[in-house]
Amino acid sequence: MDRGSKYAVLVTGGAGYIGAHTAKALHELGYFPVVYDSLSSGFREAVRWGAFVHGDIRDSRALGEAMETHGVKAVIHFAGLIEVGRSTVKPDLFWEHNVSGTVSLLSTMREKGVNRLVFSSSAAVYGQGGRGPLESIPESAPKAPASPYGDTKLACEWLIDAQCRAYGLTAVALRYFNAAGADPSGQIGEAHEPESHLIPLAIAAALGDGKPLTVFGNDFDTPDGTCLRDYIHVNDLAAAHVAAIEADLPAGAFEAVNVGTGKGASVLEVVEAVGRAVGRPVPHSIGARRAGDPPSLVADPSRAQALLGWKATRSSLDQIVTDALRWERSPAYGSGVRGPAGQRRAKVLA
Repeated sequence: MDRGSKYAVLVTGGAGYIGAHTAKALHELGYFPVVYDSLSSGFREAVRWGAFVHGDIRDSRALGEAMETHGVKAVIHFAGLIEVGRSTVKPDLFWEHNVSGTVSLLSTMREKGVNRLVFSSSAAVYGQGGRGPLESIPESAPKAPASPYGDTKLACEWLIDAQCRAYGLTAVALRYFNAAGADPSGQIGEAHEPESHLIPLAIAAALGDGKPLTVFGNDFDTPDGTCLRDYIHVNDLAAAHVAAIEADLPAGAFEAVNVGTGKGASVLEVVEAVGRAVGRPVPHSIGARRAGDPPSLVADPSRAQALLGWKATRSSLDQIVTDALRWERSPAYGSGVRGPAGQRRAKVLA
């Protein structure tokens, strides 16, 4: 088995959306990705590069075996639960998977002498953002998560930071904003069940394969009244994880870094971009605000460029939508995605 010119990197949750794109990016740069995933929400068909190990992040024995078998030298940690709404009704489940799972990973890394970690964190650690609608959020902004999901991400950052100070682990936590798009090859893309992300839902509505889109609120303090979000192409996001693995950092360092473009797009701007790409308007209506939706979440990405030498290169809204549309028209995997006639079935929101 050709492992390229570099080393093996364990990618926990590597059968998921961002994990699969990161495994591909690692492979293309000469690393050997070892995907470790329970397949509770990921897809075996998304694992196309390197090795695959079926296992739960809380299973220290299986984790240790995977690290030993493949000679793992670094870990990129995606595994965990991500649905913000679900975290509000099942917070204990999120603490068990996200925090206890990270404890399991950290202890196993220490036992096996693996001293480099990149953690998939989130802009959810900032909560409402606490800034004006056109102001970007730096890493120094107050941390006030608005959901148990955000709480668990911040708690994991604290755990990792403590591990760095106590045992010499070197780690980077990437706080990313709104991942979107798909690999242009069409091999991998976004496949959540149920789907709750704006761009795939808007595309499904425009194609006539999903329900008309609901825009949640048009009375925010933003230029067009709808929420502003910083959309980052999933391939740019994958590149940031590789840059974090390669960053020249001393033993014991812990760095938290925003990953975004520094530019916000409103919900209505996304709707318009999808309409342009599909060639017809997106059927939509205006609904009430969702509880906890901040008006604006836009990254200040300057530290990522300074520390990691990374910046977004593929994240124009039109490029993101074009790549997402290519995937949504012919997804390669995902239960409930393609009907018997090869047509995309409507996605059902929980």
